[in-house]
Amino acid sequence: MKVLGGWTSQAACRIPTSRVTTQGRNTTHMATVANRSAPALDFSTFGKATELKKRLLFTMGALIVFRLLSFVPLPGIDPLALEALFSRTHGGVLDYVNTFSGGALQRMSIIALNIMPYITASIIVQLMTSLVPSFESLKKEGESGRKKLNQYTRFGTVLLTAVQGYGIAVGLESWGGGQTAVIDPGMIFRLTTVITLIGGTLFLMWLGEQITSRGIGNGISLIIMAGIVAHLPTSLGGLFEQMRSGAIGGGYVILLLVGAIAVIAFICFMERAQRRILIQYPKRQVGNRTFQGDSSHLPLKINTAGVIPPIFASSLLLMPLTLVQFLGKNGGHWYSEGLITVSTALQRGAPLYLALYAAGIIFFSFFYTAVVFNPEETADNLKKYGGFIPGRRPGQQTAQYLDFVLTRLTVIGAAYLTFVCLLPEFLQGQGAVNFYFGGTSLLIVVNVTMDTVSQIQSHLLAHQYEGLIKRSKLRGARR
Repeated sequence: MKVLGGWTSQAACRIPTSRVTTQGRNTTHMATVANRSAPALDFSTFGKATELKKRLLFTMGALIVFRLLSFVPLPGIDPLALEALFSRTHGGVLDYVNTFSGGALQRMSIIALNIMPYITASIIVQLMTSLVPSFESLKKEGESGRKKLNQYTRFGTVLLTAVQGYGIAVGLESWGGGQTAVIDPGMIFRLTTVITLIGGTLFLMWLGEQITSRGIGNGISLIIMAGIVAHLPTSLGGLFEQMRSGAIGGGYVILLLVGAIAVIAFICFMERAQRRILIQYPKRQVGNRTFQGDSSHLPLKINTAGVIPPIFASSLLLMPLTLVQFLGKNGGHWYSEGLITVSTALQRGAPLYLALYAAGIIFFSFFYTAVVFNPEETADNLKKYGGFIPGRRPGQQTAQYLDFVLTRLTVIGAAYLTFVCLLPEFLQGQGAVNFYFGGTSLLIVVNVTMDTVSQIQSHLLAHQYEGLIKRSKLRGARR
């Protein structure tokens, strides 16, 4: 299951290029021209790619709808009281959740939970495909099994949204000290809040699927990125306000911004880094003709899992922390003291939070890599098409070698993700800088931007190929 646009490797199975049909003269000429034009690909042909323009306009329209919904509040909320309540928890986990929702949680809009319940449900379903035999068999059934797993994910999304929505409703009714952000507390408000939040989350899930199928890029990824980017001006404004008030120095702010640029460059470098494994194809004899062997490369990215591990790890931490942050404020309940203790121990920058976050990133790095890349399947495909790795026997030895290389690449990738995601958390915990555009946010924005630009370039290249095919057909007709 592909949730957030992770990279999926395919076997490098290529038929030798010597195999050309009698109609291959025009085709070879067309491919040569296309190969020359690919490195010089630019956006000058954008005006002629009508299909690409339609997809971009649809994507922009869907993201505008998402931003408008973030300003539609839940029914029965007192905005002034809500602002006062959130000011009391400034610097806590709710600010972190609010960053991913683009401010929707702070305004308590109908999409306050954003798409996070869907991501958490996807995590649970993917884990079950590896642990539960019945789910594992569904995964192997192909398209029909994938539809059933998606259905289970949607059911899980509804359940998680209902639980989180009820916790939020209870927390808003009684925040401690007799304060409330609800005009008319009661069961009607709780029921209305749960139903509204379920509807908002399911609509975002549907909107993300529509962007994926009819727009550009992965819809769920773009929705999360849009929320983060929309909250960026607020984060920068808060940072400069701290500098103006004297809470932090100007030199520290400059150092922080330079560090953010350096982290972006480091992310771009690591996301493009790959290990290229040489694939050889032997000589072939067809009738009386002998074709020379060919070679190719199997690219293995250092960060095969992409942005999935920090998203999954943060989702698993933020789901219970959100409930703890709301329910723990109700001082009149027997569970309040325990929830407050848990909330304190899991505050951002706390040792327990950093340890659990790092463990989650490392675990999901290996888990998701195992999901998207199967060394045995890749080795079988290479053997089927006659390809082999020099010095390795086709079949089991090739699979073991690929697993050996991939495991060591994943160690480097997991260390890279852990460093990028924990560095801002550590700095914020030590320096008390409330700047939430941190490592995870940068990682998401850079990865989604690179993936979207790559898809746009693919559409432009496909448009150039279509023009070459038309010109090739015209030449063939003239002859």
